[in-house]
Amino acid sequence: MVEPRIYATGMAARLRNQWDRDEGLGQNHKAVKFLGQDFESLKSQCQCSGKLYEDNIFSASQSSLGFKELGPRSSKTSGVRWMRPTEICKRPEFIVDGATRTDICQGALGDCWLLAAIASLTLNDNLLHRVVPHGQGFQHGYAGIFHFQFWQFGEWVEVVIDDRLPVKDGKLLFVHSAEGTEFWSALLEKAYAKLNGCYEALSGGSTSEGFEDFTGGVTEMYELRKAPSNLFGIIGRAIERGSLLGCSIDITSSHDMEAVTFKKLVKGHAYSVTAVDEVVYRGNLTKLVRIRNPWGEVEWTGSWSDNSREWDNVDRSVRSRLQNRSEDGEFWMSFSDFLREFNRLEICNLTADALHNSQMKKWSSSLYQGEWRRGSTAGGCRNFPATFWLNPQFKITLQHPDTSGEPECSFLVGLMQKDRRKKRREGKDMETIGFAVYEVPKEHTGRSGIHLKRDFFLTHASSARSELFINLREVSSRLQLPAGEYVIVPSTFEPHKEADFCLRVFSEKPADSEELDDDVIAELPPETPLDEGQIDASFKNLFRQLAGSDMEISVTELQTILNRIISKHKDLKTDGFTKEACRSMVNLMDTDGSGKLGLTEFHVLWEKVKRYLTIFRQFDLDKSGTMSSYEMRMALESAGFKLTNHLFQLIILRYTEEDMAVDFDNFVTCLVRLETMFKTFKTMDTDADGQISLNFFQWITLTMFA
Repeated sequence: MVEPRIYATGMAARLRNQWDRDEGLGQNHKAVKFLGQDFESLKSQCQCSGKLYEDNIFSASQSSLGFKELGPRSSKTSGVRWMRPTEICKRPEFIVDGATRTDICQGALGDCWLLAAIASLTLNDNLLHRVVPHGQGFQHGYAGIFHFQFWQFGEWVEVVIDDRLPVKDGKLLFVHSAEGTEFWSALLEKAYAKLNGCYEALSGGSTSEGFEDFTGGVTEMYELRKAPSNLFGIIGRAIERGSLLGCSIDITSSHDMEAVTFKKLVKGHAYSVTAVDEVVYRGNLTKLVRIRNPWGEVEWTGSWSDNSREWDNVDRSVRSRLQNRSEDGEFWMSFSDFLREFNRLEICNLTADALHNSQMKKWSSSLYQGEWRRGSTAGGCRNFPATFWLNPQFKITLQHPDTSGEPECSFLVGLMQKDRRKKRREGKDMETIGFAVYEVPKEHTGRSGIHLKRDFFLTHASSARSELFINLREVSSRLQLPAGEYVIVPSTFEPHKEADFCLRVFSEKPADSEELDDDVIAELPPETPLDEGQIDASFKNLFRQLAGSDMEISVTELQTILNRIISKHKDLKTDGFTKEACRSMVNLMDTDGSGKLGLTEFHVLWEKVKRYLTIFRQFDLDKSGTMSSYEMRMALESAGFKLTNHLFQLIILRYTEEDMAVDFDNFVTCLVRLETMFKTFKTMDTDADGQISLNFFQWITLTMFA
C-alpha cells in the first residue's frame, strides 16, 4: 500500500482560489497581488517610516539579474551597482511629454521582442495605462516604490517593485530612455523581470508574447509570402475590433538591422498597420493598407505614398479623406506591394474589456485553465492513440457563419503553456505543444457530461489542427469550419510531459464553449442482502475458521485473511493490505456499527473483492501484475465510476507508486474508498438534490472516520 500523500490543504487552497476568481479577482480593475504584495499598504508604510521601499523578494542582488549569461561569473554583470533614479540624475521623471517610442532603447539584454511590444503600447493610451497605472512619479508622495499590471495566463497581476535599477559604468544596464531623465520603461522592464524570475529570463522571445501580456489578447502570425486569400478581409475585421497589428521585414544578417531600402522601408523594424481601404483607380477597385513607422519619420516612397501620382487619379472626396502629405511616419501602400515588401504580419486580437469604444465590433472570447499531469491527463499527441484520449477536452459550438449564404464560421484557438520562463533557472524550457479539433459525433451533440474515449479517436479524423507542434509559449491558429459542435484537444507532443496551460477561443460571431468532462457518477451493481440460510455451507465453515469464537472479523483479522489470500495469486504485484485499507473496508460494510464484520457483511465484501480482482485482471492489459494509470481510468469506468479529470488526477496522486503504477491492494482500496464516499453522500442527501449541509462537527466526523 502506497503511503498517503499530503494534498488536502493544497486542494482547499485551490478551491478558495477558484471562489475568489468567481468573484472577479484577476480582472484588470481587481488585479491579483503578485506574491501577496499590496502596493498601497507598502507605500503607506514607507511614507509613515520615512524610509524608501526596499523589495526583499526581488532584491538588489545577483540573483535578480540571472543565472548563466547574467550569472555571478559573467563579465556582463561585473561591476554592476543598484541605484535609484534619484541617485542617477538630479531631476528624474517617470514619463516626460507622454510615453513614446524613443523612451525604449535596448540595453545589454536580448529582449528586443519585449521592447517592440512596449513601443506598440505607446500608440494607445488606454492600453498603456492598464499596464502603467497613472499617478506615479518622483515628486509628491515619492517612496521608492512603483507598480505595474500584466496579463498572465488568464488574469491580471499587479507587480510591486522598488526603484533600484542595475547600473554599470554610470549607465542603466538594460532598457533606458533616449531622454536621460525618464525612467518608466526601465521600471516596467524590472517589474516584468520580477514576474518572470529574473532579467535573464526575458532573453529571447516573440513580440506576440509581449503583446499578450500587455493586453490579454490572442496573437496570430502570418507569413506574407504564404498569405491566405482572405487576408485583406482578416486585416479589415481586426482593425474594426481594435486589434494591434504589427508588420516587419526580415533581416538576412546583422548588417541589415534597420537598413533602409531603396523605397525607404526599414528592415528588422516593427511597423504598425493602422487602416485598410479600397479605392476606385482607373476603373478598378484597388486595395490599400495604411502603415505607421513608430519613428514618426522615414516613409515609403513607392506607389500610393504621400506624394505619389496615383492619388491624382482618385475621386477628390476620397483623396481628401485618405491622403496625408505630412512627414509623420504614416503612409498608404497598395495591398499587393504590402505583401511583396513585408515578410510578416502579427495581429493581437483584444478582449472586449480592453476596448473602450462602444461602437467597436468585439470578439466573443472564452478562456479555460488546464493541466497535463503524468499518469492522468498528459496523453501526448495523436501519434499516441493509447493515451491521446486522456488529454483535457473542450467543446465549441459554432452557430453563426461569418456572412449570410456561407457555411463557414471563423474562430481563433490559442494554446499557451504557463510559467515556462520561470523554470529556465531549473534547466527546463518550453514543452512542444499543439492541438487538434474533432467534430462531435451526432450521438453526443448537445451533451456536456462526456469525455470522448479512445475508440472515438481511433475511428475519426480531425477536422482541423494547429499548423505545428512547436516549443513556443503559445500556438495559435485561425480556423474556419462549418456550423456545428467541435472538440478541441490540446496536448504536448509526447505523453507524460507535465505543464499547466490556458486555452483561449476567440470567435468572430458569438459561440458557446465549455470544458468536456464526464459527470461524476457511480453506477454500482445491486447488492442483494442474503440471510445466513442462503449462504453456502462451505463459505460458512470458512468464515467460522477465520472469525474465531466471537463470529466476527475485526480489522486485524481481515488484514491477515486478505494478505494470506492475495499471496497465493502470483500474477498480482502487491505490498499487502495495510490496516488502514482494511479499516476502510470494514467501514464500508459495517451496517450495525460494531466495527467488525459478521457473516453476511463479510460475504458481501468477499464478492466485491472477487469482482475487483476480475476487473483488475481484465484491464491489466500487459499482464504486468500492476495497472498503469491509463489502464486505471478504464478499469474505474468498468467498475461503475465516472470521474472528472481533476478527480482522476487526485486518485493517481493518492494511489500510485513512484513508477505511476497501481498495484492490487491500492486498486481495491481506491474502489472501496470511492464506494464509501458515494454511499455516505447519498445517505446524507435526504432530499436527493445533490447537496448536503454540514456543521463543523459533522464535517470533522465525516472526514476523520468515513
